[in-house]
Amino acid sequence: MIKSKKALVCGAGGFIGTHLVKKLKDEGYWVRGVDLKLPEFSKSLADDFQIRDLREFGDCATSLTLKESHEAGFDEVYQLAADMGGLGFIHSAPCEILHNNSLINIHMIDAAIREFKIPRYFFSSSVCIYRDMKHGEPELDEAGAYPAMPDNEYGWEKLFSERMAMAYGRKYGTTVRIARFQNCYGPEGAWIGGKEKAPAAICRKIASLDGNEGNIDIWGKGDAVRSYTFIDDMTDGIFRLMHSNLEDGVNIGCPQYVSVLDLVNTVARVAGKHVNVIQTPGPVGVESRNFSNARIYSTGWKSNYPLEEGIKRTYPWIKQQVEIAKKAEIPM
Repeated sequence: MIKSKKALVCGAGGFIGTHLVKKLKDEGYWVRGVDLKLPEFSKSLADDFQIRDLREFGDCATSLTLKESHEAGFDEVYQLAADMGGLGFIHSAPCEILHNNSLINIHMIDAAIREFKIPRYFFSSSVCIYRDMKHGEPELDEAGAYPAMPDNEYGWEKLFSERMAMAYGRKYGTTVRIARFQNCYGPEGAWIGGKEKAPAAICRKIASLDGNEGNIDIWGKGDAVRSYTFIDDMTDGIFRLMHSNLEDGVNIGCPQYVSVLDLVNTVARVAGKHVNVIQTPGPVGVESRNFSNARIYSTGWKSNYPLEEGIKRTYPWIKQQVEIAKKAEIPM
């Protein structure tokens, strides 16, 4: 009998981590999830879930320890744990982001690679490591991360942690795979509270309107350009990258680039509502993002969900959350 592979998913209580656990279970893995919290919207499918603070080396080491000492250890570690959120959070909490995320990655990389000699290690980085781009600029490939000039501290921390993971991999012989995520969205993601990203925030605002028309506010003019990747595409990309021969950072994202106003119009169309946009002061981030996905395409991966198809799968779930919150008289 062939034993299933064993994987540790760090950040398994978060949005992408919750969906990644499901993906790994579908692939036949035995999975342990670790996080500061359980998933908020559904029961974790992990075989074992531990509440751990991965800012502490001891908790990282305990997470990597299997009770059945006679068995081999974990085959793979997926490190997605991070203190992060949408643009508002990134710009309002730079110290917390640098402090918490640096500690998580310093300790988990050291424990998993040096202490436990894990064969394969995945690190979730971000396209926030790249510089500001202009509208219409040619696509950047992964080498475009250097010379480094991230727009925010979240990007600087991610870039440092990429370098650390690669250095440990070279020294201790661990296969390290690094994904640079573009914006990810879908059901069961944060939709309120300040850590939600743009697709969820726009869905919430439009779902909250009484009737079929109304006003919603956005930060800035709405001309900032982004790519939004549906969660099923993202977890498929993570899995393919982990088992590929692609070294260094690899971009994973939907090749469809839209402005914030395009996003608003897409959500409104799916919701069947007419929306007027009110511009308000707030962080807007970089002007544009436009990245080559050629390397991840080499694994056979492709984005199966253009924005409107992904919103069709996301908006009904957020609308349901809004209705629940209204009945419970929860402020939104």
